Amino acid sequence: MLDLELSATLLSFLLPFLFLFIIKWRSIFTTLFPSKSPENATNKTPKSYPLIGSFFSIYANRKRNVEWTSELVTNSPTSTVVLHRPLGRRHIFTANPSNVQHILKSHFHIYQKNAFTRMILGDFLGDGIFNTNGDSWKFQRQVAIHEFNTKSLRKFVEHVVDTELNGRLIPILSAAAADKTVLDLQDILQRFAFDNVCAIAFGYDPASLVPSLPQVKFMKCFEDAVRISSQRFEHVHPLLWKAKRRLDFGSEKNLRFAVEGVREFAKEVINEKKQLLDKKLELESFDLLSRFLSTGHNDETFITDIVISFILAGRDTTSAALTWFFWLVSKNPNVEGEILREIYEKSESPIFEEVKDMVYTHASLSESMRLYPPVPVDGKQAVIDDVLPDGTFVKKGTSVAYHPYAMGRSENIWGKDWAEFKPERWLERDDVSGADSAEGKWNFVGRDPYAYPVFQAGPRVCLGKEMAFLQMKRVVAGVFRRFQVSPAFEEGKGPIFVSYLTTKMEGGFPVRIVERT
Repeated sequence: MLDLELSATLLSFLLPFLFLFIIKWRSIFTTLFPSKSPENATNKTPKSYPLIGSFFSIYANRKRNVEWTSELVTNSPTSTVVLHRPLGRRHIFTANPSNVQHILKSHFHIYQKNAFTRMILGDFLGDGIFNTNGDSWKFQRQVAIHEFNTKSLRKFVEHVVDTELNGRLIPILSAAAADKTVLDLQDILQRFAFDNVCAIAFGYDPASLVPSLPQVKFMKCFEDAVRISSQRFEHVHPLLWKAKRRLDFGSEKNLRFAVEGVREFAKEVINEKKQLLDKKLELESFDLLSRFLSTGHNDETFITDIVISFILAGRDTTSAALTWFFWLVSKNPNVEGEILREIYEKSESPIFEEVKDMVYTHASLSESMRLYPPVPVDGKQAVIDDVLPDGTFVKKGTSVAYHPYAMGRSENIWGKDWAEFKPERWLERDDVSGADSAEGKWNFVGRDPYAYPVFQAGPRVCLGKEMAFLQMKRVVAGVFRRFQVSPAFEEGKGPIFVSYLTTKMEGGFPVRIVERT
């Protein structure tokens, strides 16, 4: 056993130098080892070489992996590509709806949570619901379904969102409008979402969205854990970051500190909540942590893992969706006009029951997430040999990723106008007898979830989908009723897409807030 560990450690040291050598002598490898797939040139897939696979292409595109793989699959006749990674690893990417349905529903039992992804996120997420399979996932899913279906939790969420919106977000935007200052709206929305989800998950208020915009330790640790964990995906081979983790230096040392900070804080809150519940005969708090503890789930690690997973889902996805939404709407004044018309048709201060009927806003959010899905790529792993509907052979152990970002840019799915931001593609008019069709009421028309897997689909479909839409529509109504959001990038520049588990704008989203008259 000791010899095996020493060998693994030695390989961890040698592998980075091997790849540096390959980069330096790339021309030699290109001459000696021609592409082993003659069809590569026509399919525009990257060249693959013995031992190193498509290392050169992977390394060259490591900072834009989502966009690059999107280009590969949308240029493929089958909307599927097989990427050869170093040391014989294969990674399949697909934007084919038939394949997605095969993976997420009809052959769900074959395609489990990717072991590679679980390994990368394991230090941070542990065995939480988004990073586990089998009986553990089923149990957590059942617990979550029960809690998400309770009316009391829904009312609690509505109360938390409205309190944060009216008590913090609106005043900060109003002050920025009065002072004519530039805000980083991405940061503001992340803080808003973080305060919300901590209250919903923990019953704890980190108060990150206050006028001083403080650096909250828990939020900083959480953000660092997300960012550094996601950067592990950029390594050509996991042995590289594993070596850094073993030696405890650089980004891996920072990740250890960040994860320790998140988990220590979570355990403190859990212990305080246990003591509070022990003193009371009945549940008075409606947050998820209190609900889990009150039903007898006292395993500290289990509770910590599941709550951290829900914070990740609630914080990053809604803030990412809203960030790109405000950007796209700002570039499409006709869409903003329709949203405003819909908002002004409601009461002076729309509540959750009223935002349900904001059909055009719902379509606009759906269209925004088509182009910028909060989770751009999601991976699974085949537990046995299989063949996808498009004929792609999947060997046991192969990573298979469906690609929502690419699917939103697929002409096969959305037509030649896929690049246009058109909420109307999600809408149809009621037939109005004796009237022009343009006078009918808008109805939302959902798409096949396997052509639009933004919220996943099948057994793992997002439990918080409807709740997320209600929260986002409430924010849109509250902000747009009072303010116009105007991007403030430097002249000739715009947002740069990056992905840290969820989609973001590199460097933030600078905006000016203008009070409506």
